[in-house]
Amino acid sequence: MARRRGRGMAGCWYGIARTATVDRAGAWVEIDDGGSAKVVTGVTEIGEGILTVLAQIAAEELGVRPEDVTIGDNDTARSPEAAHAGATRQTYMIGNVVALASREAFGRLAQVMANEWGVPPETIEAASGEIWAEGTNHRTSMDKAVHLAKSRGVVPLGSASFGTDTTGLHPVDGAGRPWQAYVFGCQVAEVEVDTITGEVQVLGIWAAHDVGRAVNPKGVEGQIEGGIVQALGQALMEDYRLENGHTTTPGFAKYILPTSLDVPHVTSIIVEDPDPIGPLGVKGIGEPAMVPTIPAIMNAIYDAVGVRITSLPATPEKVRMAIRDKERMDRERRLHVEAAE
Repeated sequence: MARRRGRGMAGCWYGIARTATVDRAGAWVEIDDGGSAKVVTGVTEIGEGILTVLAQIAAEELGVRPEDVTIGDNDTARSPEAAHAGATRQTYMIGNVVALASREAFGRLAQVMANEWGVPPETIEAASGEIWAEGTNHRTSMDKAVHLAKSRGVVPLGSASFGTDTTGLHPVDGAGRPWQAYVFGCQVAEVEVDTITGEVQVLGIWAAHDVGRAVNPKGVEGQIEGGIVQALGQALMEDYRLENGHTTTPGFAKYILPTSLDVPHVTSIIVEDPDPIGPLGVKGIGEPAMVPTIPAIMNAIYDAVGVRITSLPATPEKVRMAIRDKERMDRERRLHVEAAE
């Protein structure tokens, strides 16, 4: 039989934010004239969709529409530090700090409106550009509320800092608290292996990941799918080679990347287990999405043809050689058994 199918599974855990050191981020938030809002933080957008997430968070906390939120210049000479875009920390660190700053800004506005309407501040609610007092007929637009607050000498402005409480690792036994938040995931891969050529085709990936609270579910699915495609390339194709200190794979003719024809169907399952420490319950999904993919594919190859690939990538040549070695060993074993009988 030339083609055989198999399935494999792998799980993972991943620590969010910087490892064994303090991670910290800051932000300023203001509800501005016209009922719009601006967020100033040193966040870096590298395609992960963090600006959309921050606009959603600020809009939810302030009671404005996401399209009315402006994310300001991220030059750290003019904005609070947000640190790097890495360690799957953006939603966890920047999202939480924007939420805290937004709550402070809204709290200033809520206090003004509570005084104006003669109600407790905790009854003030807002959504979609309107603000009201629960249980009363008091309601007005956000822009009018901001105008009233500024006429009273109050600017609806908030600032906040959010950091992790971690420890270093013991040099002998590795004990410590290197991360404040953890995520977990599991993936199942289905592959088809051509036993004649050794070619491996990934037919499907089923990926279940804990992300804390999913602020933007479609964005989470995109992160999971992108991580899986990146891991698939490392698992089956990407092979950077050096010879005497010089690369022998300088271009995409020799350094092979996945194309749309190589991408399998991905079924994403979002598991929401809120983080108990941060105000939003968010965690992250950027890097953890690709951690279980490679071992799941390797396990699927083993399930299909019974060979363990222990070095990456699992190229057709490598897989075919492993199949031949297994066939040779199986023949020798049978001959040994027959001779013994």
